[in-house]
Amino acid sequence: MIEKIESQGGGRSGGADAGELVAARGLRKTYRMGDRSLEVLRGVDLTVQRGEFVALRGASGAGKSTLLHLLGGLDVPDAGTIHFEGEKLSGRGLSALAGFRNRRVGIIFQAYHLLSDLTALENVALPGRMARMPAGEARRRAQGLLERVGLGERMGHRPNQMSGGEQQRVAIARCLMNRPALVLADEPTGNLDSHTGDEVMSLLLGLREEHAVTLVVATHDPRVASRAGREVHLVDGQVTDAAA
Repeated sequence: MIEKIESQGGGRSGGADAGELVAARGLRKTYRMGDRSLEVLRGVDLTVQRGEFVALRGASGAGKSTLLHLLGGLDVPDAGTIHFEGEKLSGRGLSALAGFRNRRVGIIFQAYHLLSDLTALENVALPGRMARMPAGEARRRAQGLLERVGLGERMGHRPNQMSGGEQQRVAIARCLMNRPALVLADEPTGNLDSHTGDEVMSLLLGLREEHAVTLVVATHDPRVASRAGREVHLVDGQVTDAAA
């Protein structure tokens, strides 16, 4: 049995509301493509409370993935600010952002992004080793997480030996390795059939409750969104009908 995650860094609120985990204000992001530019986010405001499950909805190109990437420190905004637990995230250097992601954020991608040369156990343990967790401790925690997601007998398998649903379960286990406060999932059921997708979401929501993490999911699937506590709709790079 995996231990429940204790709240980490709760004392670093920096004056933020006790329930506020992430606060984004005026986020703008433009990508350059040769001599063209594409403005993806156009002044997005969003607040996520600790423990919330928020679904980001919107058509392809509306800015859902970009917003997730900014919240998780995978990319930086051109303008605007992001505060995480009251501390300013925007403006940090790439090295500092990498450390932030490793310690405080778990990310689940549609395409899984597992390392093909590593076993399921090695993939899950990797974030712990990157955080300088002792090898034995990382291995034990990775084993416990894989058992919890139903892959106790698949630990030695590599990604090409597993189904899509199994790979996504490995990705979920990996994202919880370092006890994140925030889990970001980008179309986590997008590559799965409806039955497997429902199973994966049920697992993810169960783990969210067990580990007391905040969950933000970008999804096209209305069934996934219907399970969220709040929906945020993005249209042409702007939030249209959600309380920020």
